[in-house]
Order: sequence, then structure tokens, then C-alpha cells
Amino acid sequence: MLEIAVAVLGLFCVLLAGTCLWLVMTLRQQAQLQSERDTVRDQRLRELSRRLDTYLTGSIRMGEELHELRRVVAPLPDKLNQMEQRDPSSLSFTQAARLAGMGASVDDLTHSCGLTKAEAELVSKLQLAQKQRS
Repeated sequence: MLEIAVAVLGLFCVLLAGTCLWLVMTLRQQAQLQSERDTVRDQRLRELSRRLDTYLTGSIRMGEELHELRRVVAPLPDKLNQMEQRDPSSLSFTQAARLAGMGASVDDLTHSCGLTKAEAELVSKLQLAQKQRS
């Protein structure tokens, strides 16, 4: 009876050792798989971090350019008012545009509105382009 108990106990120990060996091998495989997944995750994180840095850099640059545009555009309303309120005896660009719309020539705009030839040509071309769009 004791011999049977020792034999059963020995068989149980062999099975237990086999199970432990199988668990150790499975654990090593899982650790290897986890290591590979960690490597892939770390690479993905580095790639996403690099892309985020690129987007942030672009956003910062765009913000700086927007700030510069605001700085350039801010004085334009005052300049426009100054241009419209300059010499009251001469007609404004708005009035020159109306005359050009009614068919006034470049020479007419130059003489009646006090514009330079280049300004008069520009107003005339803008009015012509506006008529073609309509």
C-alpha cells in the first residue's frame, strides 16, 4: 500500500514538474510577445510624437504669420479713411470708380480726379474686370 502511494506521489510529482515546465515555456513566449508588442508600441508613439511636433510647429508658424498679417492689415482702415478724406476738391477713388463704371477714359480720370496715370489705369481695369464678372 505504501508502495502504491509512493508511486502515485511520484507520478503526481512528474506531472507537476511537467506542468511547471510547460507554464515556464508559456510564460517566456508571452514575455517575448509582450516585448515585441512593446517595441511596436514604442515605435508608434515615437512616430505620433514626431507628427505632433510637426503639426505644432506648423500651427506656431501659421499663428506667427497670422499675427504678422494682422499687424499689416490693422492700419488699412485708417489709411483708407485718409485717402477718402484727402483733398476735398479732388474726387476719391470711389468716385473715380463710379466714373470709370460710366465709361470715363483714363485721361478723364486723371484730369477730373487728380489720379496719376497708373492709378487711373488700375481703376479702369478693375471696373472692366468687375463688369466682365457681372
